[in-house]
Amino acid sequence: MSAPELSCQEVVELVTDYLEGVLPADLHARFEAHLADCDGCAAYLDQVRTTIRLAGDLPRAPVPAVALGPLVDAFRDWHRGPTGR
Repeated sequence: MSAPELSCQEVVELVTDYLEGVLPADLHARFEAHLADCDGCAAYLDQVRTTIRLAGDLPRAPVPAVALGPLVDAFRDWHRGPTGR
Protein backbone atom coordinates (compact mmCIF):
# COMPACT_ATOMS: atom_id res chain seq x y z
CA MET A 1 0.00 0.00 0.00
CA SER A 2 1.46 3.35 -1.00
CA ALA A 3 1.36 6.48 1.12
CA PRO A 4 -1.55 8.84 0.52
CA GLU A 5 -1.06 11.83 -1.71
CA LEU A 6 -0.35 15.13 0.00
CA SER A 7 -3.01 17.82 0.00
CA CYS A 8 -2.27 21.38 -1.04
CA GLN A 9 -2.48 22.45 2.62
CA GLU A 10 0.11 19.81 3.58
CA VAL A 11 2.43 21.04 0.83
CA VAL A 12 2.13 24.63 2.09
CA GLU A 13 2.91 23.46 5.64
CA LEU A 14 5.96 21.49 4.45
CA VAL A 15 7.45 24.00 2.00
CA THR A 16 10.06 25.34 4.44
CA ASP A 17 11.29 21.86 5.33
CA TYR A 18 11.38 21.00 1.62
CA LEU A 19 13.47 24.06 0.78
CA GLU A 20 15.80 23.37 3.72
CA GLY A 21 16.27 19.78 2.51
CA VAL A 22 15.11 18.18 5.76
CA LEU A 23 12.10 16.18 4.58
CA PRO A 24 12.48 12.41 4.96
CA ALA A 25 12.97 10.68 1.59
CA ASP A 26 9.44 9.26 1.40
CA LEU A 27 7.82 12.60 2.24
CA HIS A 28 10.15 14.39 -0.18
CA ALA A 29 9.01 12.07 -2.97
CA ARG A 30 5.34 12.64 -2.11
CA PHE A 31 5.94 16.41 -2.02
CA GLU A 32 7.53 16.38 -5.48
CA ALA A 33 4.80 14.09 -6.85
CA HIS A 34 2.22 16.62 -5.71
CA LEU A 35 4.14 19.47 -7.35
CA ALA A 36 4.26 17.54 -10.62
CA ASP A 37 0.45 17.40 -10.69
CA CYS A 38 -0.49 20.72 -9.06
CA ASP A 39 0.31 23.92 -10.92
CA GLY A 40 -0.95 26.01 -7.99
CA CYS A 41 1.47 24.48 -5.50
CA ALA A 42 4.32 24.62 -8.01
CA ALA A 43 3.61 28.34 -8.46
CA TYR A 44 3.47 28.78 -4.67
CA LEU A 45 6.87 27.12 -4.29
CA ASP A 46 8.30 29.45 -6.94
CA GLN A 47 6.82 32.44 -5.10
CA VAL A 48 8.38 31.34 -1.81
CA ARG A 49 11.77 30.85 -3.51
CA THR A 50 11.51 34.32 -5.06
CA THR A 51 10.54 35.86 -1.72
CA ILE A 52 13.51 34.23 -0.01
CA ARG A 53 15.87 35.40 -2.74
CA LEU A 54 14.55 38.97 -2.69
CA ALA A 55 14.45 39.16 1.10
CA GLY A 56 18.08 38.05 1.16
CA ASP A 57 18.92 41.12 -0.91
CA LEU A 58 17.36 43.56 1.58
CA PRO A 59 19.69 45.62 3.73
CA ARG A 60 19.62 44.80 7.41
CA ALA A 61 18.38 47.60 9.60
CA PRO A 62 17.65 47.71 13.30
CA VAL A 63 14.02 47.45 14.36
CA PRO A 64 12.87 50.76 15.85
CA ALA A 65 12.41 50.50 19.63
CA VAL A 66 8.75 51.54 19.35
CA ALA A 67 8.04 48.49 17.14
CA LEU A 68 10.23 45.91 18.88
CA GLY A 69 7.98 45.27 21.90
CA PRO A 70 4.78 44.67 19.90
CA LEU A 71 6.67 42.41 17.47
CA VAL A 72 8.15 40.33 20.28
CA ASP A 73 4.70 40.05 21.89
CA ALA A 74 3.10 39.00 18.60
CA PHE A 75 5.67 36.27 17.96
CA ARG A 76 5.63 35.08 21.56
CA ASP A 77 1.86 34.50 21.33
CA TRP A 78 1.83 33.31 17.71
CA HIS A 79 1.89 29.57 18.45
CA ARG A 80 -1.09 29.91 20.75
CA GLY A 81 -3.39 31.06 17.98
CA PRO A 82 -6.26 33.53 18.21
CA THR A 83 -7.85 31.82 21.23
CA GLY A 84 -4.65 31.99 23.28
CA ARG A 85 -4.34 28.21 23.60
